[in-house]
Amino acid sequence: MKEILQDLSLPEVEALVAGMGEPKFRAGQLYRGLMRGARISDISELSKAFKAKLLEKFEDEPVRIAQVLTASDGTEKYLFALADGNIVEGVLMRYKYGNTQCVSTQVGCRMNCAFCASGLGGLVRDLTAGEILSQVLVVNARLGGTIDKRAVTNVVLMGSGEPLDNYDNTVRFLRSVTAPGGICISARNISLSTCGLVPRMHELAEEGIPLNLTVSLHSPSDEERARIMPVAKAYKIADILAACDHYFEKTGRRYIFEYSLIAGENDGKAHAEQLVSLLRGRPCHVNVIRLNEVKERGLQGVSEKDAYRFVGMLERGGLSATLRRTIGADIGGACGQLRAGYLKGASG
Repeated sequence: MKEILQDLSLPEVEALVAGMGEPKFRAGQLYRGLMRGARISDISELSKAFKAKLLEKFEDEPVRIAQVLTASDGTEKYLFALADGNIVEGVLMRYKYGNTQCVSTQVGCRMNCAFCASGLGGLVRDLTAGEILSQVLVVNARLGGTIDKRAVTNVVLMGSGEPLDNYDNTVRFLRSVTAPGGICISARNISLSTCGLVPRMHELAEEGIPLNLTVSLHSPSDEERARIMPVAKAYKIADILAACDHYFEKTGRRYIFEYSLIAGENDGKAHAEQLVSLLRGRPCHVNVIRLNEVKERGLQGVSEKDAYRFVGMLERGGLSATLRRTIGADIGGACGQLRAGYLKGASG
């Protein structure tokens, strides 16, 4: 596999172009072409000779849309083919305020949360910053977006993989996607979801990137949380809350807790009361989610009525809470489902 040009910042592209003996303005043409989502070979402003030199070292198309599924609600699910033959996935969610794209940060995942399809095959490898960025660039281009008028307005790092387990590439991606001169999405329009890798959460607080930090909580109890999230054996809820406090102190951004309701596991009145006791008074919001069931995991979700009842208990207890809209259910909207189905079909 060749190197990925989208891994480079504009100053790094300028240094590369200068080192190849090309005039400085070529760097701007090259960088803008990449940020449009174009393949190197399709950037018309560049000479054939220059493109040929670049293609000796760099991948022409590091991320390609291999398959698109469209749900009845307009949600689009993508299978992205990487240059080495691996597959990751993403989702485009359409809202009144704009289009939000969910991106993957790893091929597979090693966190092995009990409700998620991403970890079924374990971790294959990390994505580079340019591979994460290219998911956004190719979808923006597909939707007719440009650098100046983006079709993708918001990004969530909630696809396959644990972003903070691929920390360096994730932070490099965040700097690239928010950089002036590129696609330049505001950090305030970016959300990062973690299962709670506490040391990395503290590091992220110091990066100066005021994104929306989302933590997969799913239980108010360490013991119960450890049954569905192996990472809970390493990091306690008290440690996560301390890291969230640090993040709020550094960024001024309130944090969000995701809470997937699993029938008979974490959906009772006592769970709601514990959650209120744990979080009341904190600068946070609770995103309650009806479990998008993964057949291989054997866990069951709850009814919409029961989900709203749970949210009501949280609100009456003084928490800011909402029930996340269920989207893309008819196309396997949950993390890892499309890739898992693709791999199963390929092996069968």
